[in-house]
Amino acid sequence: MFKPLILYIGLRYTRAKRRTQFISFITLTSVLGIALGVTALIAVLSVMNGFEAELRERILGMTAHATVTGRAGQLDDWQALEQQIKDYPHVEGSAPFISGQVMINADRRVSGTMLNGILPEAEGKVSDVGQKMREGKLSNLVAGEYGIVLGQELANYLGVIVGDKITVISPQVNSTPAGIVPRMRRFTVVGTFQVGMYEYDRNMALIHMDDAAKLFRLDTAVSALRIKLDDLFDAPQITRSMGKKLYQDYIVSDWTQAHSNFFRAVQTEKRVMFIILLLIVAVAAFNIVSTLVMVVTDKRGDIAILKTQGLTSGSVMGIFIVLGTVIGLFGTALGTVGGVALALNIETIVPAIEKMFNVQFMAADVYYINQVPSKLVWGDVYAIAGMAFLLSLLATLYPAWQASKVNPAEVLRYE
Repeated sequence: MFKPLILYIGLRYTRAKRRTQFISFITLTSVLGIALGVTALIAVLSVMNGFEAELRERILGMTAHATVTGRAGQLDDWQALEQQIKDYPHVEGSAPFISGQVMINADRRVSGTMLNGILPEAEGKVSDVGQKMREGKLSNLVAGEYGIVLGQELANYLGVIVGDKITVISPQVNSTPAGIVPRMRRFTVVGTFQVGMYEYDRNMALIHMDDAAKLFRLDTAVSALRIKLDDLFDAPQITRSMGKKLYQDYIVSDWTQAHSNFFRAVQTEKRVMFIILLLIVAVAAFNIVSTLVMVVTDKRGDIAILKTQGLTSGSVMGIFIVLGTVIGLFGTALGTVGGVALALNIETIVPAIEKMFNVQFMAADVYYINQVPSKLVWGDVYAIAGMAFLLSLLATLYPAWQASKVNPAEVLRYE
């Protein structure tokens, strides 16, 4: 079917004569349509992959892979539990913490905040916040001195810098002769951090765990024990195994439970975007149908002559399959090269466009992060290129079949 003669004729039909300039123009638009669709699909999926990876990195940089707490929502003897799970397989580190919601007041500015009490010397075992400090260090948090580290966006909102005093208002209350009043404590700002995720930079503050215990009246108890695992993607299996070992005394959860809806939504959006953009490729591929139908109509005389000289119907089909395959192959190859180049350079291109037009495509308070990330996954590239080429190939079948049905007697009767 695909003899050298068939290949020669099929490739010859890709070149225009003077009277087939319009057909060649339609062919060119088909190639460019496929290329544009493939480029867009690769670039968008790379951005979605980068967005998901960036969020996962930033979220897990501030939260633990797994968390263990008691049935009452706190751990009274966390040191014993830490010793118990220290040698557990896949556990790389652990650190206790106390968490609670508070109000922070600075002059006339007030903000609700998640306040975490940590052990500065142990925090590096489970989070990256120590590496994200803008000012000061986590070691500046000393028990009894009531220092506090704020997220950079929170510090900006409150209008405070390192060395300023702020008031932390706890939901815990004190009974006084004047009535019930909330617990308040003055803290000194000793540092700021910026992880690049608005949710944390705007709504989180850190203090020493001993100061948090006094503020929330927990004595020696903590809210939970955070655990870092050697493979975050195996967290569900590891936490289930750990939960069985710890019996019914503790509640073990992992990061997929805390953020499952969010990452599921990202995956759903990625699939929907893939389908929508694949339709662009499909539309461009089906332009090949109209192109080949016009070629078949234009070449009916040639087809009839070839058949009278002994060319079979299968060989005629082969000519037009070759023609459509060349169009699809060129479009797919061009789109793949363009998509890979765009995906690899999108983190440079987008800031340049933002600077040129003085716009911001991704506001941090809306999209969690303020830059357009990109992560090229070669498996996606192969899948996109394969599907685009397959659609192009399928689009050639009907016109090629129509060409094979040309009756030489009817065509040449009026020649």
